[in-house]
Amino acid sequence: MKKTYKIAIILIVIFFLSTTGLSKELKSTNLSDIDPLVDLTITVDILKIRSLEHDDPQLHFREIIDKKTDPDFYTKIIVNGQEYTSDIYWNTRYIYENLPSITVDVPDNIESVDIKIQLWDAKDEWALYDRLCDISPDDGTSTDAFDAEISYNLKTGHWTRDDYVGDISGYGRLNGCEDGTIYEADRDCELWFDITFNDFDSDRIPYFIETNQLYTDPLVDDSETDFDEDIVPTWWEFRYNYDPKSYDEHDKIDNELDGISNLNEYRTYEWFSDPYTKDLFVEMDQMEEGPNGELCIFPEISKEMLYTAYDRQNVVFHIDDGQWLEESGSEFIPFDDLSTYSELIGIQNQYFYDNSPQPWRKDVFHYGVVVFRNDRAPGMAFRRNAYQISAGDLDDLAIEHGYDRDVVYASAYMHEMGHNLNFRPIPGHGKLGWLIRIIIPVYKSCMSYGMIYRMCDYSDGSRPFINSFIGDYNDWERMDLTHFRN
Repeated sequence: MKKTYKIAIILIVIFFLSTTGLSKELKSTNLSDIDPLVDLTITVDILKIRSLEHDDPQLHFREIIDKKTDPDFYTKIIVNGQEYTSDIYWNTRYIYENLPSITVDVPDNIESVDIKIQLWDAKDEWALYDRLCDISPDDGTSTDAFDAEISYNLKTGHWTRDDYVGDISGYGRLNGCEDGTIYEADRDCELWFDITFNDFDSDRIPYFIETNQLYTDPLVDDSETDFDEDIVPTWWEFRYNYDPKSYDEHDKIDNELDGISNLNEYRTYEWFSDPYTKDLFVEMDQMEEGPNGELCIFPEISKEMLYTAYDRQNVVFHIDDGQWLEESGSEFIPFDDLSTYSELIGIQNQYFYDNSPQPWRKDVFHYGVVVFRNDRAPGMAFRRNAYQISAGDLDDLAIEHGYDRDVVYASAYMHEMGHNLNFRPIPGHGKLGWLIRIIIPVYKSCMSYGMIYRMCDYSDGSRPFINSFIGDYNDWERMDLTHFRN
């Protein structure tokens, strides 16, 4: 009966539109049916799952979800009390594909839908029971302090409570470290998700908003329309609580001071950027294989280490490691056994500035190139927005000192990025650096020459050195994400 009723309503709506436009009856809200055009359902999509814990002896803590293996993740999504449990993803810390998606029929006359998202580590031969992982901004040890409680509004199409527009961790991103347990064994994880509803015109704007606030046509897709001519389309402005019919200077607005304007946040939406969350973008170009099998490829695990280090601090790290090169018809930079300073400048000019199919990238991305060897150092910042690491030199260092190769690459890359972030002062750098490194113990950051190649993290100011009476440098607090733009 309900479907028959709704078909009749749709026919009535079409009649009014064809004669007098939107009628007063259509503009008003029917309290018994939030959207008379459809039988309302919501869809919860899990987009990414990542463990934020790792072993790091230099930080003097052991963070691990599973003691013997990688986590065995699964999710529980609870909608209005009804539970949906996913399959188990065995023995993996990072999940990017084949993730859960559920669609649930919801009451059409109740404005709010209660959603709870839980991330679990399944028991295996090493664990006696399933354990809840932390994806909540709340502190404590209760279940509520580990799962995410969401209230989804069917009238507005937005959600609130443990995640909301303007949340520093990102809209649709949950971070278990947000409760301050970054350096504790708290089973911290990050989980990316989205919640959508079935919309008659598929423009991602609810019927109530279209008929009572925007006064747009709920039968016409307005998602890509730019009513206020500020270059940003309706769907993006609506998602982040901007008025699609009121002009905003999106090319100048930078809410979170990460050096990326709203316009460029919109352009990088496919990379999960957020106008209220600190985003850090880097283009990573790599050289092709050398004539004797020399490799200049950045390890995949090293990338995950970088994501984890930044993401734990709600600085969301994004690497583009070759997509634009494919568009230009080349996969790698031609091999060179030794890259000089002037050649590095030339590489950036050619592959980042001149050949990029998207000129705006220079206002968004840092440039971190992987070469084989450099005539000055295994790593070096050569411009305010650019740096290099040398694969051949780093491989030699790992073998010579017995360091973990993945850590060596990640640490060197993070160190050179730190120069783009304007960390000053840095003990051990400068003309008397060799003497400072001898007489003053290093602070616990990959920016320190005493810790580089052995850890992938900046200092947070909580780990003082010299028997605790000389303070630490808080790299995360003094980070300047806008420095590369100046």
